[in-house]
Amino acid sequence: MNLEIKKSKKPIKYEYAIDFMETRLQSIHENKSKDLIWILEHEDIYTAGTNYKEAEIIDKSIDIIKTNRGGKITYHGPGQLICYFVIDLKKRNKDIRKFISLIEKTIIETLKFYKIKTFADKSNIGIWYKDQSDIKKIAAIGVRVSKWIAYHGFSININNNLEKYKSIIPCGISDKGITNLKKINNMDYKNLENILIKNFISNLEN
Repeated sequence: MNLEIKKSKKPIKYEYAIDFMETRLQSIHENKSKDLIWILEHEDIYTAGTNYKEAEIIDKSIDIIKTNRGGKITYHGPGQLICYFVIDLKKRNKDIRKFISLIEKTIIETLKFYKIKTFADKSNIGIWYKDQSDIKKIAAIGVRVSKWIAYHGFSININNNLEKYKSIIPCGISDKGITNLKKINNMDYKNLENILIKNFISNLEN
């Protein structure tokens, strides 16, 4: 498969990541580069997608970076795995809905490895976990497509600071909570990125 896997050990600045992906997108469009899957972490940052509303910012003192991905406001920070990608959909029947389903399936399969049962929701994008009575988000998805190339990506909460979400209405959804893997079960998630990459590649190839 014509694909590069990139793993960054140190936190990557958000603006640098976006510039890198947009440059890569152009290069893929010109048939000069491979598709990309990139695993990284960001420092504390709030980002707003194209559909966000001002009312979704609860703490008006926080800095927010506006971005061209889909979706609304979210938080990124230490203890959260980010998977960015630049994937050419022209090789995949130009099917955006199928590609989003593929991402959902990849996350669900990866968390199933850790005995965590999660699900996608057609009306609320992301991956969700039900504990007793509450439904909480465990992974956020935000994708943009340009020149039939999909980029941006998704994040999985591992052991990040959930207090940070109190400053915003995450993804514009006020009636559901946010959780992370360490709250669900205290397993060792060191190998999660490798399981995720393996599942992602396997789903892309099918």
